Amino acid sequence: MTGYGRRIWVLAAGTSSMAGYVDAVGFLKLGGLFVSFMSGNSTRLAVGMMVDPQVARMAITLLAAFVGGVVAGTLISAAAGSWRKRVILLVVGGLLALSGALDLYGWDGWATPLMAAAMGCVNTTFQRAGEVSIGVTYMTGTLVKFGQRLADALLGGPRWGWVPYLALWLGLVAGAVAGSVMYLRFGTASIWGAAGVAVVLAIYAMFLGPAEPSRAPRTREAGR
Repeated sequence: MTGYGRRIWVLAAGTSSMAGYVDAVGFLKLGGLFVSFMSGNSTRLAVGMMVDPQVARMAITLLAAFVGGVVAGTLISAAAGSWRKRVILLVVGGLLALSGALDLYGWDGWATPLMAAAMGCVNTTFQRAGEVSIGVTYMTGTLVKFGQRLADALLGGPRWGWVPYLALWLGLVAGAVAGSVMYLRFGTASIWGAAGVAVVLAIYAMFLGPAEPSRAPRTREAGR
């Protein structure tokens, strides 16, 4: 993440905040399952297989939806090329809006899997050479890097190298707080707010210039 400029840090922190908002809404709606934190859902799946089959079924549904969103986002990224960031964010906004609409019309069983698909998709926003360069929905790796960069600063390395990672984590936490407040007031309809934020982020991404290639360049095999 430190290889990006400050405007990308802002976009990443904003995207992480939106993801935290969505995860809080999904968590409260599902009563303890997640739409972006798949490590937690994997544990809930394993425990549910032993003690609560209904929880296990919902966990595997969310896991499948999340992976499906990653696959779709990766394919869309490849097709969108330098327009990747804004296109992905618009797709995420569309999925979240559709989730809200389905819940509104009584198809609430589809709402949370669509949220999970949107969160899988949003993780393909930031890519370099075919790999995710900034994960915006999972913070364990971010906190490890924050700790490493903070230690580097104490040892005389770059003084502010830890700031982007802290901003990413704070963005997710702040978004989750906002999502919790909005869900308690508006229920699942609060997901429309996240859809609007995704569109705003897509508009912001338009002013950042073309995205770096999402796939690694192909090289010829030796001897050809």
